[in-house]
Amino acid sequence: MTEKKQFLKISNLVKFYLYGLQGIFMEVIYTSIYDSIALKSWRLTGVSSVWAFFIYATSHLAIEVMSRHLIKKKIPIAIRGVIYVIWTYFWEFSTGFLLKQFDACPWNYDFVYNFMGIITLEYAPMWYIACLFAELITIPCVNDIYYSKFVKVE
Repeated sequence: MTEKKQFLKISNLVKFYLYGLQGIFMEVIYTSIYDSIALKSWRLTGVSSVWAFFIYATSHLAIEVMSRHLIKKKIPIAIRGVIYVIWTYFWEFSTGFLLKQFDACPWNYDFVYNFMGIITLEYAPMWYIACLFAELITIPCVNDIYYSKFVKVE
């Protein structure tokens, strides 16, 4: 009996973990740059919330599924980006509204074009870029991760 190396795709649970980490990382980078500019400080202190991990991870998994279907239907990338932004606003509002019921929502937008402090149109360009980054870079990279194990072959 010999052993053969077999390569397997990572599970959705591992994807969830990686997408959550990537979301938190991007948010900390974004908030540190935004606050640095707004406060004219070079501290680059970024913030996030543990809730954001679950919100970003779930959203990435949803965008992964959506992108598969939209690409199959040959929807242009610019339109896919708009669809992802609509999804992002729906998901941000849903999770933000739910968390507000428990006084646990970590964000409260006070921009001009906000709705209930939960979503704001001022972030639309940023969400558009972030969603296309997810489709074009994050999701393909995560889907290219394999692990190996040895199996017995007779």
